[in-house]
Amino acid sequence: MDLIAIEEIKRLKYRYFRTLDLKRWDEFGDCLAVDIKARYGTQSMKEPLHYDTREGVVGFMSANVGPGIVTTHIANHPEIDVDGDTARGSWVFEDTVIVPEYQALIRGSGYYLDEYRRDADGKWRISATEYERIYEASTSLRDTPSFTLIANRWDPNLQH
Repeated sequence: MDLIAIEEIKRLKYRYFRTLDLKRWDEFGDCLAVDIKARYGTQSMKEPLHYDTREGVVGFMSANVGPGIVTTHIANHPEIDVDGDTARGSWVFEDTVIVPEYQALIRGSGYYLDEYRRDADGKWRISATEYERIYEASTSLRDTPSFTLIANRWDPNLQH
């Protein structure tokens, strides 16, 4: 078992989520292989989202998860199998999405299935990714009058 590669892949997946949530698009893109096969889709987006390039994934994320949307992704329970310069992994994840403009809160969970590749520069990157939702729930914050967003990294009026 290649424990060093497994730890590098864990760090890669954590960096993927961290840079997504912090909207660091160049760093986020560097987590992905140039020819990534990404298969996303949620009930809130109404249709599956398929991308076959790094630019496609980064373009979609930067346009749809920009500063008007607050996200947090948590990933745990990695199961990673390494075979030379390729690997496969499974992760449970939970995500929270707050859309202040529409007073919406979306929470969900599921399992990511990833493929990884060590590229010529020696870095591991995600070469394929998809997930299967366990659940996704939406709440209108209008229905929760006590909900108050008291800090928001993306809103200059709520930054601390």
